[in-house]
Amino acid sequence: MSRRRLRLPVVTGLVGAGTTLGLLATSAQALPSAVGDEPYRPAIHFTPARNWMNDPNGLVYYKGTYHLFFQHNPRGDRWGNMSWGHATSTDLVHWREQPLAIPQTLNAAGESVEDIFSGSVVVDKTNSSGFGTATNPPLVAIYTSAYTDKHPTLAGKQAQSLAYSTDGGMTWTKYAGNPVLNRDSANFRDPKVFRYSGPKGTYWVMAAVEAQEHRVLLYKSRDLKNWTYLSDFGPANAVGGQWECPDLFQLQIQGTTTRKWVMVVNINPGSVAGGSGGQYFVGNFDGERFVSESTVSADTLPPGTSFASFDDGTYGDWTVSNEPGNWANGPWGDAPATGTLPGQNPVSGFVGSGLVNGFLDHDWPVGTMRSPEFTVDAAYLNFLVGGGNHPHVAGTQLSNDPPAGSLLWDGFEFPDGTTLADTGWQATGDFATEPWRNPSTAGGDYYIGRKRINTWEGGPRGDDNLGSLTSPAFEITADHLSMLVGGGRRTDGSLEVQLLVGGQVVRSLTGPEGGALNWRSWDVADLRGQQAQLRVWDQAAGGWGHLTLDHVVMGDTPAIPRSDETAVNLVVDGKVVASATGANSEYLDWHSFDLRPYAGRTAYLEIVDNNRFGWGHILADEFRFGAQPAATRAESYDWLDWGRDYYAAVSWNDVPGGKRVMIGWMNNWDYANDIPTSPWRSAMSLPRHVWLAQTPKGPRIVSRVVPQAAALDLTGQAYAAPAQSVSGSRLLPKRGSVARIDAVLRPGTAKRFGLTVHAAADGSEKTVIGYDTTTGRLFVDRTDSGNVGFHPAFPSVEDAQVSLVGGKLTLSVYLDRSSVELFAQGGRTAITDQVFPSAGSNRIGMWAEGGAMRVESLKITPLKASMFTGR
Repeated sequence: MSRRRLRLPVVTGLVGAGTTLGLLATSAQALPSAVGDEPYRPAIHFTPARNWMNDPNGLVYYKGTYHLFFQHNPRGDRWGNMSWGHATSTDLVHWREQPLAIPQTLNAAGESVEDIFSGSVVVDKTNSSGFGTATNPPLVAIYTSAYTDKHPTLAGKQAQSLAYSTDGGMTWTKYAGNPVLNRDSANFRDPKVFRYSGPKGTYWVMAAVEAQEHRVLLYKSRDLKNWTYLSDFGPANAVGGQWECPDLFQLQIQGTTTRKWVMVVNINPGSVAGGSGGQYFVGNFDGERFVSESTVSADTLPPGTSFASFDDGTYGDWTVSNEPGNWANGPWGDAPATGTLPGQNPVSGFVGSGLVNGFLDHDWPVGTMRSPEFTVDAAYLNFLVGGGNHPHVAGTQLSNDPPAGSLLWDGFEFPDGTTLADTGWQATGDFATEPWRNPSTAGGDYYIGRKRINTWEGGPRGDDNLGSLTSPAFEITADHLSMLVGGGRRTDGSLEVQLLVGGQVVRSLTGPEGGALNWRSWDVADLRGQQAQLRVWDQAAGGWGHLTLDHVVMGDTPAIPRSDETAVNLVVDGKVVASATGANSEYLDWHSFDLRPYAGRTAYLEIVDNNRFGWGHILADEFRFGAQPAATRAESYDWLDWGRDYYAAVSWNDVPGGKRVMIGWMNNWDYANDIPTSPWRSAMSLPRHVWLAQTPKGPRIVSRVVPQAAALDLTGQAYAAPAQSVSGSRLLPKRGSVARIDAVLRPGTAKRFGLTVHAAADGSEKTVIGYDTTTGRLFVDRTDSGNVGFHPAFPSVEDAQVSLVGGKLTLSVYLDRSSVELFAQGGRTAITDQVFPSAGSNRIGMWAEGGAMRVESLKITPLKASMFTGR
């Protein structure tokens, strides 16, 4: 699981080692009557009734019940207070949330000393652990103890621990001898344990990761308490982020008696679709060592002509602009880097002896590099890029200049000793107790001058300050009101800068969930001539429960937001026409600019580092002109799912019939904390049955939704479209937001064709499922899928290479109120994406471009809800 720490309130009370757990009430109790009916609430995917969820944990089948444990914050809807939530099902379809299973461990002051990170559960049938009896064998959870800075002896370490249950998984006791496996590491986590039986004996095997080293470590044990190192696997294939949540299991190749072992390694960031994802390897395991047969060997340079490689120890003809005043002359220095810089995680994926590395003097300095001009005479520019994921955004500025206009309240640059209250502002709550605190000279970045309003500094309780600050009345005399705003983000109205007219809120905005202030503007042309007030409204406590405000300007034009990009840009006629950024990874991968639209024109490249904070640097190398786009290295690896929202996927232990069933967290760490759901955040995918099929590359995973899901079919309401040819776009008469679509399509003469789902009748929003015959790629386009503005990384197109079989594209699509799970060619390829459509966007359609496609069959089967029914 990804371990981004937030300042969040902790659970009060003390839970210690050796204490019986699972007795604390969770969000499954005292639920509002409307639970299950909220906007975006999935009908057929598991979600907790309220609060945060991420990785599936402890997947085990025991006495007729499937257990799904999960990473859970029982006290908030963002990551924090990590504990194990719990849900159960008898059919993998209908889930019931149970009381909290394994909560974080608190000290006497109510502070967390141990967070409960990801892990697994086994049925100890022989009572090898001694936690149960021969007649009542225990369930044993093996999880990562993430010791906080409050722990007296293991602060900052991650080690493996045990808890056990003798009542079928409903209550749990932490083992008094924890941890049972400690490598003195800060990133050793996510144990998956299973029972191995082979020529070398019968014993427990654990697969866990050294996350930042890209290694899966294997151990064995006879009693689950004492562990012996066996071997390790990796680094291999995708190493652009942290390796997490491993799994190791055996699968039969369809149509044969041959069995192979599969090693699953989830990665964040660095997946093929960006951010979080799950890769896998196929090979052999002899009880001690896993050997992959599907690791991709080193790649070669794409054919073409070199434009810049930075291997001669200089930047050549590039114009280099470093920020003055930095001790290390960052971000670029006077010469290319030769690899990893001081304080940087290992850099990999570059070619040759040099590269552009903007980490000189760490993330703080900003600067640009500009190439010589060139005449476009090639089809593509291929290059390697890594570093921070901060894309170029059109209409932004690299500086922080205010708009022209009238500065209100002197930009809060009052003489020292003058408070907001002295200038007519009214304070309430915590901001009225010590009025000298505002304007503040502390907090935030990119403010102008020395002083600003800061509700963290504005009272005695930091993020827990509550109250308001209201300006004197002023007349609106221009079309735009612009200001610098930073601090926390809330979408429930509890943390806002507000414009009041007649005492009513007529405009509002919230922060970016970060310390950097940036320009925001309101169009107030319709309010010209009216009296107004500005109010800073802070009713939010906990992490990022504050706002920062500075430099309010009334003018005829809006402010231009400041860019925080770390990007490689193609500039033609003074305009950025193409851009690429990193993936929050020190691994460089291939990217391509399509130059064909600019043939014969003059262009240049610009490498921009305009970001001072986390991942505020860019890596670039090996610019080459070519006739074809370079394939990313990630494209050549094997992925459980090619979408943006299938992560931390692991499998159940002890599924009847020896079947292998997996489930993943249907979210992505790029935007997980910001998805627009309430009072819960995150869902699980539908459970998937997986097996191996023979392919030209060798045995590879096939996945389909478990057959038990067919019990949800409303067959009497199904709609079957007639076989037909389709050109243009056409809405079908059947609507549905919770449905399965089964389709067999032929391209015919169409260049691109497919389906639209979660569509508005007027076409204003839709999620597009399509196939491009030119590239042979299947895609899901959610750029216009509804609410996409909550995070810049969310609007996206996910695609994968898919071959037609017999000239046909076969699709099975599971729709829920906020997701699309697409399975192509019988499950050979899966693409899973969240979407957040507007209410009423429930139309389903067909489309084709450049000709007509042939619909051989298309059936829409509505699905009945399986979650929160009967409450």
